[in-house]
Amino acid sequence: MRKRTRRQVRGWGAAVALIAAVWVAGNWAAVWPVLVIALTVCVVGGAGWGILRAHQRTVGQDRQWRAREEARARELSMAEVDALTWQEFEHYVAGLCRRDGCTKVVVSGKSGDLGADVIGYLADGRKLVIQCKKYAPERSVSSQDMQKFVGTARLEHGADVALFVTTCRTFTKAALGLAVRQDIVALHRDLLGSWVKGAHLETLIPLNGSGAGTRRQPA
Repeated sequence: MRKRTRRQVRGWGAAVALIAAVWVAGNWAAVWPVLVIALTVCVVGGAGWGILRAHQRTVGQDRQWRAREEARARELSMAEVDALTWQEFEHYVAGLCRRDGCTKVVVSGKSGDLGADVIGYLADGRKLVIQCKKYAPERSVSSQDMQKFVGTARLEHGADVALFVTTCRTFTKAALGLAVRQDIVALHRDLLGSWVKGAHLETLIPLNGSGAGTRRQPA
């Protein structure tokens, strides 16, 4: 039955094709402009599609190249940061805050500071409290590190904006989740590299954790 059905379908298809060919031959004067238009549309459409695909590939490759160059530039800018001691790193972060318009910036520089390595005020008066961790790039900030800072940043120091800055590349999933839930700005190595290169602190605050602060201190 299947073979017979296939033969019938092929037979009907051949008959329809023959009828179409006869009709086209008999009406060639009316048909050929339509065929020319259809062929032109196909050629133009195919060329346009090829150009679009080539453009998309070029744009994609350009974006990848730019991303690689940006990452390379960030790493180059982090070279001097990697050479700092943890005490020098705290003072360096304080200098970045002053560069971006923060006022009354002070560095604790001692143990027992309850997570407040750098304290200052943003230009709009919000109190800024920063925890600095000078870690190797391949390390991760743990949930325990973040828990300690969460427990002191606002309760002990009255932070409006709590910033956890580290030289390592990642926060653990638990640490980053805690930062987002507790309104802590988690600034890993790539974001720190952008800050070092000149990105303004105010533009970095929303990028990793909400951290915008809800209360305002007097300027």
